[in-house]
Amino acid sequence: MTYQPIVAGSGLVAWNFLQRTMDTQTQAFEASPEISRDLDYFAENIGNVETAEDLTSDRRLMTVVLGAYGLDDDINNTFFMNKILSEGSQADDALANRLADKRYLKLAEDFGFGDIGGPWHKVPGFVEDVQENFTTRQFEIAVGNQDDSLRLAMNAVRELEEIATSGSSDNAMWYTVMGSPPLRSVMETTFNLPSSFGTLDIDLQLETFRDRMEGITGDGEVSQFANEEVRDQIVQRYLLMSQISNTQTYSSNQIALTLLSY
Repeated sequence: MTYQPIVAGSGLVAWNFLQRTMDTQTQAFEASPEISRDLDYFAENIGNVETAEDLTSDRRLMTVVLGAYGLDDDINNTFFMNKILSEGSQADDALANRLADKRYLKLAEDFGFGDIGGPWHKVPGFVEDVQENFTTRQFEIAVGNQDDSLRLAMNAVRELEEIATSGSSDNAMWYTVMGSPPLRSVMETTFNLPSSFGTLDIDLQLETFRDRMEGITGDGEVSQFANEEVRDQIVQRYLLMSQISNTQTYSSNQIALTLLSY
């Protein structure tokens, strides 16, 4: 049976408790039989893979691979994932380069099928990195089964640090943030933006994100999230805004039910 994370309270209370108990809880989660079996299978069999098709035809391997990149929902999209992996990331017209969701590009880059010099999955340290990413993301999902705002907050802390230290240009960092569905959700909630915001012109979205961020932290660029204190600041604001939104939704529903009873 997979270890179920303990979530005490909600919002910032739950977040603070989770931070205090993170090491103990993640260790217990990783030791769960189902998780450890998946990790062991990956370590024992990824070395036998020679092509993208070898990988995508092994469902157990793909469970770990997709889980490590937050792409669990693509487990049945074998043809699509084979195309993503086999085309690699170096060609401008590679599918991974044409998708707004940059998780696919990260996956294609890391494995390197179809890229000059690749693939990279037999390089020392690769297996351990994938295993760590898988455990981290699966723990986030398990937390999210109890409180999805906490899952998104955990994902935001990790992703924002990775993007901020990537060395990309300011605009490229923002486009990466906007191209990550979980991270975009956090930002839109943090900035109190409407659900229709994503339909606006992409340049206007970028300008809005940058302006709203500057209004909160005094800096409009993603590079500031290399600083842990800034990441904490934005995540705490997200959790507060999320809790306010949930409270308002609950209150509205209660009012509607009360009116219907008369």
